[in-house]
Amino acid sequence: MEKRYYPYSKYLRETFGKKIYKITLDAGFYCPNRDGTISTGGCVFCDEVGSFSRCSEKTLSIKEQIDLSIEKLSSQFKAEAFIAYFQSYSNTYAPVDVLKKTYDDVFENEKIVSISIGTRPDCVDKEKLDLIAKYPEPWIEYGLQSAKDETLKLINRGHDFNCFKNAVTESKKRGIKVCAHIILGFPNETKSDMLNTAHELSKLDIDGIKIHMLTVLKDSPLLKIYEKEPFYLMTMEEYCSVVCDILEILPKNCNIQRIAGTGFSETTVTPKWVNRRFEILNLIDKMMIQRNAYQGDRI
Repeated sequence: MEKRYYPYSKYLRETFGKKIYKITLDAGFYCPNRDGTISTGGCVFCDEVGSFSRCSEKTLSIKEQIDLSIEKLSSQFKAEAFIAYFQSYSNTYAPVDVLKKTYDDVFENEKIVSISIGTRPDCVDKEKLDLIAKYPEPWIEYGLQSAKDETLKLINRGHDFNCFKNAVTESKKRGIKVCAHIILGFPNETKSDMLNTAHELSKLDIDGIKIHMLTVLKDSPLLKIYEKEPFYLMTMEEYCSVVCDILEILPKNCNIQRIAGTGFSETTVTPKWVNRRFEILNLIDKMMIQRNAYQGDRI
């Protein structure tokens, strides 16, 4: 069934003309929101391993992680080429020479055709962006979570929305594609607040987006808050409805990289439905059909 939004898989086929898979890598970087530079507690929703960023082979070198992943994915999914995805923590949080050595390593394997770097908007500067722009098909994935500064302060994010906007502008100026991460369901936010985040991202002409549901994880500061004073978390139906609203707001050329999680059920405290990926995707498809809606309808 043809999606009524622009899925990431379609973007990959159109861009590379072959079956592409992302390889999740852990380069051992950390986060200024944990080491005391900004804070020591991290974002309230993040657990001790950087939220859903577990890389089972993190003790291996980058080259070893890539070789192992390519062998597995080529056999299991017949993947032909790969994107090196630095996911855990803040992957621009190091001196430029260290970053260059790390990023260079991935392209020693000829099957790597692109690089995607997960980081924070306050962990980039012009020199780092200049470096990233030199690689083939470069992407940066910036954690935003919300365009509401009150929310960013509440979740101990450590930066404001203006910081994010500046990082996006500087990245796109260099031809680096930008994927924004947002979270729905913060207890202080209304539906209007969530949709405003989508409107603000639309203005910035982001290239991709990952949409997450606020999830209470084991070993996260949010769990302590929730246990002390439980707050309302959206149902699957409510989440999917807001996602459909957001899809209608986003530009048609913004590829949708994630709207349903592939998290770790053993670390999820609540809501448990977030791990029912295919149910979520099917419900979003059903709702879009019922609305007779498509991505970009409300721009």
